Amino acid sequence: MVNTGDTAWILTSAALVLLMTPGLALFYGGMVRAKSVLNMMMMSFGALALISVLWVIYGYSVAFGNDVGAGLLGDPGEFFGLKGLMEDTTSEAGGYPVMAFVGFQAVFAIITVALISGAIADRAKFGSWMVFSAVWATIVYFPVAHWVFDFTLTDDDGAVTHTGGWIANNLAAIDFAGGTAVHINAGAAGLALALVLGKRRGFGRDPMRPHNLPLVMIGAGLLWFGWFGFNAGSALAANNTAAVVWVNTMVATGAAALGWLLTEKLRDGHATSLGGASGVVAGLVAITPSCSAVSPIGAIILGAVAGVLCALAVGLKFRFGYDDSLDVVGVHLVGGLWGTIAVGFLATAAAPAGVDGLFYGGGVDQLWRQVVGALAVLVFSFVLTYLIGLVIQKTIGFRITEEDEITGIDTVVHAESGYDFASLGGSGGATLSGQAHAEARNTEGATRA
Repeated sequence: MVNTGDTAWILTSAALVLLMTPGLALFYGGMVRAKSVLNMMMMSFGALALISVLWVIYGYSVAFGNDVGAGLLGDPGEFFGLKGLMEDTTSEAGGYPVMAFVGFQAVFAIITVALISGAIADRAKFGSWMVFSAVWATIVYFPVAHWVFDFTLTDDDGAVTHTGGWIANNLAAIDFAGGTAVHINAGAAGLALALVLGKRRGFGRDPMRPHNLPLVMIGAGLLWFGWFGFNAGSALAANNTAAVVWVNTMVATGAAALGWLLTEKLRDGHATSLGGASGVVAGLVAITPSCSAVSPIGAIILGAVAGVLCALAVGLKFRFGYDDSLDVVGVHLVGGLWGTIAVGFLATAAAPAGVDGLFYGGGVDQLWRQVVGALAVLVFSFVLTYLIGLVIQKTIGFRITEEDEITGIDTVVHAESGYDFASLGGSGGATLSGQAHAEARNTEGATRA
């Protein structure tokens, strides 16, 4: 029998997570220069369109089909085209239609792909990005989702009715809503792609200021709003676990924003709006894997540390010379690693996950599991992403030309501009190309260091 309350919560949460991708488009779009805003937003919307289709055709089956090999892959043909799932009234776990779960997991796949785009802003061909998104989702995200999110099920007699992925079941690492599958996965992929595509023209020499900070703040607000569906929705029920996760998500995010702002103030003398928005995202990333395992006080500690760590980590790209345009590595990879590994330290059996970490007398048992799970996803994602990106670059080309980069990717790739300055007055005869060339000659302020 369908539990209508749980079903309503899952579908509502799915809608909240879906909103996160347009929110991400605003967040990323405001952080780039004016000549790249449309391309940046289109990369998120392109992922939304493409991955939703692939998920229905075979993605769900690869992620949640019965395991076909050592916990690494679900059966691609079991639910191909979602066959047979419309007739199922409830999941094997009971209480909600399988299609509600299909929709909820689809939006996780979408935003994971979209997150990667921030690492290669200003310089990637849109068509090549779409090819990459399809290939990466197929051979990286869908299998990793199987590892992390697909749990083995048994019937009342203890017989196995469904075999899931190795991280969730064999390793027994805790990742409630996707610190490994989403954030470490996307962060490692972003680093690999940034290395394949190389640095933007003028990186480390020309300041590259975010062109619209109000868009960044709006995007961060929508991400925070949608993240309650991301985390609390992962309880798959309107219950105490969802409530605890909701509170932990709220308070960890606030603590992370405070941690980032304090770090900026002490280091630079100013607490910035960009730092506040970035701190929000850092806290959301860090609490994602651990939200069911820590207490609210633990969530505050975890979030505050995440804010400081990620604020410091975004400067690593200048030290090591990789051009992660919008700090996907500094926020999602570092934040995801901290949030996942911190379970081994801060988990308490009083929380819904029911596990004690090192600081609560649990020893290192959970800690080593968290470390292994995090590193496995990091290495898998980085290596395969680098190979995918390299093949695309060597065949159809991934990066736009230097001339097109100077002109502006919006004008060259999409034949559009985010802002029609000619309509504001003046001669009215200025071309978009001329506008972009003039913009490229100007110094555009300082990016966050």
